[in-house]
Amino acid sequence: MRALLFALVSLLAACAGTPTTATKGTGDLGVVVERARGTLAIVDTSERTLLAEVPGLGDLSHASVVFSRDGGSAFVFGRDGALTRVNLSKRRIEQRVQQAGNSIGGAMSQDGTLVAAQNYQPGGIKVFDAKTLALVADIPAEYAPGQRSRVVGLADLPGRRFVFSLFDADQIWIADLSDAARPKLTKFENVGRQPYDALVTPDGRHYIAGLFGEDGLAMIDLWAHEPKVKRILAGYGRGQEPLPVFKMPHLRGWAVAGRHAYLPAIGRHEVLVVDTDTWAEVGRIAVAGQPVFVIARPDGRQVWVNFAVPDYDRVQVIDTPSRQVIRTLEPGKAVLHMEFTPRGEAVWISSRDANRVTVFDTKTFATLATLPMDAPSGVFFTSRAARMGF
Repeated sequence: MRALLFALVSLLAACAGTPTTATKGTGDLGVVVERARGTLAIVDTSERTLLAEVPGLGDLSHASVVFSRDGGSAFVFGRDGALTRVNLSKRRIEQRVQQAGNSIGGAMSQDGTLVAAQNYQPGGIKVFDAKTLALVADIPAEYAPGQRSRVVGLADLPGRRFVFSLFDADQIWIADLSDAARPKLTKFENVGRQPYDALVTPDGRHYIAGLFGEDGLAMIDLWAHEPKVKRILAGYGRGQEPLPVFKMPHLRGWAVAGRHAYLPAIGRHEVLVVDTDTWAEVGRIAVAGQPVFVIARPDGRQVWVNFAVPDYDRVQVIDTPSRQVIRTLEPGKAVLHMEFTPRGEAVWISSRDANRVTVFDTKTFATLATLPMDAPSGVFFTSRAARMGF
C-alpha cells in the first residue's frame, strides 16, 4: 500500500509540472561561435562540456554576443546584419531579424530592456525591444548630407544610453533613449583620426576610443558636468616606423589591474601601461607579436595577450606586479578569443584553425579540457550580463 501511495504522489507531482531533477542555472552557461557553420555552441563553464549546438545563424565571421539581464538569452550579431535571440535553456532560436547589411556587434541597455546593433552598412545604430526584437529606434550615423559613417565601439551607459564612435567621421556620439521614441544625441567632433574600437571603464566613467589613423586614444569623462574629448597617449610611437597592421586590435577586453590599464599598441609588439588616475603612460611591455586582445584576469593579477599573424598561435601571460611575461602558451593555430570564468580560475581560448577550444588553469597553466569545435571564434559567458560595457 505504501509503495502504491508513493507512486500515486509521484504521478500527481509529474502531472503538476514539479521538477524531478535539478535544473542547470544560466549563470553556469556560455556560448562559443562556430563561425564556419553559422552555429552557436552552448557550453557548461563549470563542467567544461559542450551541451548543444544551435544552427541557422548565418554569417558569423565577425559575430559577437550580449546577454539578457537574467542570462537566459544570447543576442547574436552576425556579420550579415542579422540579429538573433537564442534561448539558452531551450537551446533554440526564439527570434531573428535581418536588421542591416553588415553588422559587427551590439550592446544591452543598463535596465535590460533594449538591445542595440552597430552597423557598417547602412552606417548607424538600430535599437530593439529585448523581448520581441521589435524596432524601437533607428539612428543613422549621417555626419554630412548623404554621407553615413561605419559605427564601431558601441557600449552601454547608465540610464538607457549608448555611446559609439563614427570611424569615417572622426566623431563620438551618445544616444539617450530615456524616451525611446525620441532619442537625444550628443555629438563630439574631431576626436582623432579613425576611431576603430572603444570601451567603457568598469565604473562607467570613461569612454576610450582607439585611433587607427594616428598614435593615441580619445577619452571622454562621462561624469563631467560638460563632458569633453581629451587626447591621451598621443604620439606613443613618435619617431618609430610602425609595422604593417595585420589585424585590428580590440579594446573591449579592457584590462584593468589596480590603478593601471593595459592596452595594445597598434603596429607594435608592445602592451602599453597607463595610470588610470592621470591617464599617462607609465610603462611598456615587450610581447611576442602585435597584440589583438589584452585582457585581465578578474582579480587583476594577470594580463593575457593574443596576437595577429604571424604570431597568432601563441598567448602570453603578463604578471602585473612585475610587468613581466611569465608564460607563453601555444593553444593552437589562429587564436581568436579568450574568456575568463567569472572568478578567473580558468580561461577558455578558441583556436580557429585547430578546430578546438582549450581551457587552461590560470594558476598552474595546466590544460583542464579540450573541446573539439568547428572553426571556433568568439567565446562569451553569461557572467557578462552583470558587467557594464559587455
